[in-house]
Amino acid sequence: MDRRAKKSVLTSQKHTKSGAIALVETRRYWMTEQIPWEFRRIQWKGLRSMGKVEATRTVNGKTSVECRYYISSLPADAERLADAVRSHWGIENQMHWVLDVAFREDESRIRDGHAAANMALVRRIALNLLKHDTSVKLGLANKRLKAGWDEVYLLKILLQE
Repeated sequence: MDRRAKKSVLTSQKHTKSGAIALVETRRYWMTEQIPWEFRRIQWKGLRSMGKVEATRTVNGKTSVECRYYISSLPADAERLADAVRSHWGIENQMHWVLDVAFREDESRIRDGHAAANMALVRRIALNLLKHDTSVKLGLANKRLKAGWDEVYLLKILLQE
């Protein structure tokens, strides 16, 4: 969606602003049901609208702009796009916090090849298994420790019994 297209195909727009002492972030949301032929040619099943989020961040006087694009099977609604994007990042941020607390993910020094991505996947699988276990009333970090100490408990988690 270039600058000319924004004006001609704008269906709805939402503008939000949050600020702190050294950080100002502005997000603008656009949605349209006027899909360019290049996207129609790909024939995404159910494609009904496209959206753009433009995030402008100013940190200590330095400004950066990031654009993200989305496709949807729903009618164009910038408010709905804003809610979906915010809730997605809220879930991502919450998961990161849990992984950092339970697995000390931020302290990991794994950097070689695909090892970091592989370990991140293993941690997420382990997190999922630990969350589904209801046999003990412990936090995730303590369930992880218990699984390391108790082979019977570890098998119970792995086999989901």
